[in-house]
Amino acid sequence: MKVLVTGSSGHLGEALMRVLRLDPGLHAVGLDINASPFTDVVGSITDPKCVSACMEGVGVVYHTATLHKPHVATHSKQNFIDTNISGTLNLLEAAVAAGVSSFVFTSATSVFGDAMRPDPGQPAAWVTENTKPIPRNIYGVTKTAAEDLCHLFHRKHGLNCIILRTSRFFPEEDDDPIWRESFTDANLKAIEFLYRRAEIEDVVNAHLKAAAKAPELRFGRYIVSATTPFRHEDMLELNSNAVDVVRRRIPQYQEIFDAIGWRMLDRIDRVYFNEAARTDLGWIPEYDFIRVLQQYLASHDISSPLAAAIGAKGYDYETYSDGPYPVRGELT
Repeated sequence: MKVLVTGSSGHLGEALMRVLRLDPGLHAVGLDINASPFTDVVGSITDPKCVSACMEGVGVVYHTATLHKPHVATHSKQNFIDTNISGTLNLLEAAVAAGVSSFVFTSATSVFGDAMRPDPGQPAAWVTENTKPIPRNIYGVTKTAAEDLCHLFHRKHGLNCIILRTSRFFPEEDDDPIWRESFTDANLKAIEFLYRRAEIEDVVNAHLKAAAKAPELRFGRYIVSATTPFRHEDMLELNSNAVDVVRRRIPQYQEIFDAIGWRMLDRIDRVYFNEAARTDLGWIPEYDFIRVLQQYLASHDISSPLAAAIGAKGYDYETYSDGPYPVRGELT
């Protein structure tokens, strides 16, 4: 079967191509505006002719191509609309014309935006598929619009489409200089597995599960993030006293942190809850907070083998004196 991966030179796109190419029953075709060992067609999803040519004979589409949050400062709002909305529209139209059986769209938890920002004294946000998105920048707006296009094409044309709202999985350092100064990179990323991070191997597996389940489920939106140890009743205290909540749920964490020389966040303002993806897709994420702590103790690295093979790609050709991204505050 022929499968199409958009954004094949990007972090997730390359990860998918690496895994799909190992399956002798698949012919994986990578499409990206940048050449790479994992890109077969150098072209843009904003070009309908290119998209139509790539879609010929395709059974499954993994649509990962996007402008990301770090591009907010380097690209215009129109660029975001052209790529994230019009590009998705081109793919959906071509997928319907080609009779694609499964269309998997990589969205992001960023669509929830300000819904994840409780005031002090309020409970941390318990983020599920029922949480109403409140985008806070052009990235969130365009990802939400692209999701709605997927839903429209499911309703109007019967396209089997699964939307995966992925949490953080990039290896780059945090954009906020305060966090970078206060925590080592591994410390901060390990903590994020409690509430807003996933490992790239698990993200890839979620996409493969989504493609297999799409003909049965027909349509769905799912949060893809590491399984949290927190419960809904923890949310009020979590937003003011995260240390005690983590100690209660994972008693062994303090001894491990002390041995490594790490510390915990004082407060955690949101938790991504992945139960729907685990239940409906049959997805079983392997990496969680305890797993990455154990791995760090053994190897001083929290990355999966797939993440290590891909490495860090960055989001821009330019480097910046105050961090990996040219903007602060828009990216959380």
